[in-house]
Amino acid sequence: IHMGGTILGSARCKDFMDLEGRRKACLNMVSLGINHLVVVGGDGSLTGADIFRTEWPEHLSELVAAKKITASQQNELKHLSIVGMVGSIDNDFCGTDMTIGTDSALHRIIECVDSIITTAESHKRGFVIEIMGRHAGYLALSSGLSVGADFVFIPELPPEKNWRDNLCHTVTSFLNRGKKYAIVLVAEGAHDKSGVPITSNEVKEVLSKQLKLDSRVTVLGHVQRGGSPSAYDRILGSRQGIEAAFNVLMATPSDPSYVICTKNIHVCRVPLSECISMCNGIKCAFKDLDIDRVVQLRGGSFIRSLELFKTLQNLVPCRNNVNSERYTFSIIHSGAPSAGMDPCSRAFVIWCLSKGHSIIGFKNGFEGVVN
Repeated sequence: IHMGGTILGSARCKDFMDLEGRRKACLNMVSLGINHLVVVGGDGSLTGADIFRTEWPEHLSELVAAKKITASQQNELKHLSIVGMVGSIDNDFCGTDMTIGTDSALHRIIECVDSIITTAESHKRGFVIEIMGRHAGYLALSSGLSVGADFVFIPELPPEKNWRDNLCHTVTSFLNRGKKYAIVLVAEGAHDKSGVPITSNEVKEVLSKQLKLDSRVTVLGHVQRGGSPSAYDRILGSRQGIEAAFNVLMATPSDPSYVICTKNIHVCRVPLSECISMCNGIKCAFKDLDIDRVVQLRGGSFIRSLELFKTLQNLVPCRNNVNSERYTFSIIHSGAPSAGMDPCSRAFVIWCLSKGHSIIGFKNGFEGVVN
């Protein structure tokens, strides 16, 4: 349970993409008396498994005709049951709030960026960090929230063609407020509103040439896939594994293929065809550059994270209504310290400042208030 990756090994199989390859897989399974299959993989793997299930009767008939299996084996194993679990660091599968492996990858990214910030601050540099995710921006967006990135480029929030000017304006606003470094995260599938790709090297050139900020590019690469799983992934995988076992044992010939999902912390099963249909909808929406549709299909959790990032980027006091009331708020930390207290304060302060309010921070808890 503590090991990263998979003890079984995992690889793409070209043979399985062809009918004959799937027929060979069918023969191997029948030879072992198997007609229940649990698949842990991404949307491609699960789609292939569902196709395999649909073809199963045809494969059996062909194998009997070729005298590779007996009629009794065909009758005994005439139905194939499929249950899927989504193993993907990209968190790009529709129907589930979180895919297995995403939290661990996010943890790895945050560790790396935290280490880079040490160098960035001491040398007063800008760092452009490339994040995995294919055509999904979840990792870049969530890590951007977690490390306080100055700017994030993700497929679901494509900038205008003048993104270079907007980037310079945003980074400059942070530097003018005393920040000594700049962190910009670029998802590998980032592009502008016209669909033109945005690369980490392009972003680095903007920081170096237009802002005269000594900048570097760091591509995290496969370090994001490695390492031991986080506590969340260990628990999520365990819960979904039990649910998958229950569903595959209770499956009937009339049941569709299911995928085990997590919605609002509850583990549930969803017809695989529904999830694949939504995933295909996202691909079509990206192709049509219908970004609003993409964001809606990503789901409520992604939308909330996106809005939160926009809010935390807004450091300019709101002056839309000069007659609105202004307040002064105070904040203290009391009791034993715990990880996450500072992000609470940061978000509270930024939100209040963006609304034009004032903040006073008292050090050392209530003792600071008394003194």
